[in-house]
Amino acid sequence: MTTIGYDYLRTVTVASEVPCVSIYQPTHRNHPDNLQDPIQFKNLVKQVEESLNRAYPTRETQALLEPLFRLQEDADFWNHTLDGLAVLVSPSRFDVHKLPRQTPLLGIVANSFHIKPLLRYVQSADRFEVLAIAEDKFALFEGNRYTLDPIEAPKVSARPPAPSDPTAQQVRGEGMAGYFRAIDQAVTAQVSKPSGAPLVLASLTENATPFRAVAQNPLLLPDGVAGVDPFALDADALRVRAWSVLEPYYLARLTKLTEEFGAAASRQQGTGDLSDAAQACLAGRVATLLIDADKEIPGKIDPVTGAIQADDLADPEVDDQLDDLAELAIRFGAEVVLVPAERMPTQTGLAAIYRY
Repeated sequence: MTTIGYDYLRTVTVASEVPCVSIYQPTHRNHPDNLQDPIQFKNLVKQVEESLNRAYPTRETQALLEPLFRLQEDADFWNHTLDGLAVLVSPSRFDVHKLPRQTPLLGIVANSFHIKPLLRYVQSADRFEVLAIAEDKFALFEGNRYTLDPIEAPKVSARPPAPSDPTAQQVRGEGMAGYFRAIDQAVTAQVSKPSGAPLVLASLTENATPFRAVAQNPLLLPDGVAGVDPFALDADALRVRAWSVLEPYYLARLTKLTEEFGAAASRQQGTGDLSDAAQACLAGRVATLLIDADKEIPGKIDPVTGAIQADDLADPEVDDQLDDLAELAIRFGAEVVLVPAERMPTQTGLAAIYRY
């Protein structure tokens, strides 16, 4: 399964093939709640099929629909879902993502992919990862303030040191440093760099100190879940402890972004206007774009001229203008952050901070 990180979003936003089908729905982890999920998905596929048939020849739509039909009948898939589902389909793409957070119920056919739910997952300020370490093992988790799920750990180039007698502690210490260094290098390259999420270390104090002594991961937070064996905690208990570490950083980041926007807007170096922001994105002027995580403005933004046009989401070529704006911002190198509505510094659904 493709890693969902900033690089992935960039490849999705530059997709040039049409049509682009985007399907999102909340899902359920357990029986019997998950029985409704394939039915809901089937309804979304039907909605997408109707939109496609209004705008494209049948021979083109069938190739897009076939993998969707197969997925809706895959019982094993629907028995192992998480909290949300994202499916992106185009003539050369069929990406399926199980997400550890709920998504809206949405089926859209347009000239570009609808990515705001994925942006919310990747760029939301409350997203984090946890690295649990012990002397002889490690594990990784990803989540947010509400959920925490295990993810596949990368292979490392060193083995944990073998048990030794008390007279060989120096040798063991050197072996531990090598093992921890290998973990840090693998996690940095294969997990943190693609995801861009802050990393919380969870470990006993006697393991945290030597790990931090060799760690080079720039996303590793200086505070962590310390003094407790993370492998003795269930996922929810670990989430609570990790979120208590991350929350101050989360709140500080949102406060800083709000203050930066206020200062920029006072100097005419920022805007909450959709049209102005679109033009600034195309000019490469936007450094940071804050998007209301829950707001939608039906319509589209011309990716060449930046012209905005209000419209109806039922039109197969119409998406959310805030989603289009986020795509433009990513394409031209801006940082995009989805923010809870109550912490947005504007009422327009967006706040753009300019580079110059």
